[in-house]
Amino acid sequence: MNTKKVYLMIIFLLALCSMQVFGVEKSVLLYTPYTQISVPPGQSIDYSVDMVNNTDQMRKAPITIIGMPRGWKYELKAGGWTVKQLAVLPKDKKTLTLTVNVPMQVNKGTYHFTVLAAGLAQLPLSVTVSEQGTYQTEFTTKQPNMQGNSKAAFNFNAILKNETGEQQLYALMANAPRGWNIVFRVDGKQATSAQVDPNATESIGIDITPPSSIAAGDYKIPVHASTSTTSADLILDVVVTGSYEIELTTPDGRVSADITAGDTKHIDLLVRNTGTAELKDVKLTSNKPADWEITFEPSTISKLTAGSATNVVATVKASKKALPGDYVTKMTASTPEVTNTAEFRMSVHTSLIYGWLGFVIIIGVLGGVYYLFRKYGRR
Repeated sequence: MNTKKVYLMIIFLLALCSMQVFGVEKSVLLYTPYTQISVPPGQSIDYSVDMVNNTDQMRKAPITIIGMPRGWKYELKAGGWTVKQLAVLPKDKKTLTLTVNVPMQVNKGTYHFTVLAAGLAQLPLSVTVSEQGTYQTEFTTKQPNMQGNSKAAFNFNAILKNETGEQQLYALMANAPRGWNIVFRVDGKQATSAQVDPNATESIGIDITPPSSIAAGDYKIPVHASTSTTSADLILDVVVTGSYEIELTTPDGRVSADITAGDTKHIDLLVRNTGTAELKDVKLTSNKPADWEITFEPSTISKLTAGSATNVVATVKASKKALPGDYVTKMTASTPEVTNTAEFRMSVHTSLIYGWLGFVIIIGVLGGVYYLFRKYGRR
């Protein structure tokens, strides 16, 4: 056989193979309108794939996926059932659904795979991952800082996002200073963990209560959500303005005194800032019985720092007409933020001069009676 005949035979065989291939593609084909798409990591893609039978005989073939990238998951369904083989009547078509789940941890780039009807047709598909994928978690809040006094409760709302391809059970923790109380809430209930589905989010409530005696300042509270494979941190900012509290008392704690009607009594007072915020313009006032007089020195304290105290002298003058007995006077220390009132019991006694005068009158009366008895008693 000469070389020319060999070439002719090769050309004939190639033509025959081409005719067979094109005949298969023309007789049975797989079709979907979207053969190349672009999606972000973690996306789920639903293809509608038609198997078209253009022959005069029923065609049946196993349906498989070849070349699916490692770590990607897929499912073939038709009529609500998972499909492994499809049969199509002559001049008819059947539709199946191919669901492809792109993982979160995936590199940016273009990936190829093929839908295959074994021995009949194949459908090449391409998916371009538009950005670099991750295996991570996001912990965010729209309001990362709050302000209030030390008695306030700071309630934050955060979003925990699972950007992995698997369900995650996150442990919830906070690194707060000693004395602070941190409570996590999931679905409104107190919790120490949260379960989040793949590529899903969960709302987390975070209630922060500072110690009642804490000093005013800016405090950073780190919050942590973690599993064995992924974690995320969130920094919450709590600005404590301090609590406003004031106490009015005496150095020895006594709130009673004796006084003579018409006389003056000096009472030592102690004004103490028992809160954590500075107090300004503390004013001393009184609520006194009628015709009594009460003055303070000083009557106004310009500044009183947290935890400090200052002495004040109250001068009390009882009414000259005051009858013996107990009288209540109210003394108040106040600022625009806080007020404290102390009640003082003042026991009024009559003056000694009135006592001696009464004694002299009694003696005089007795003497007069004795004189009258001596002078007229024997008649």
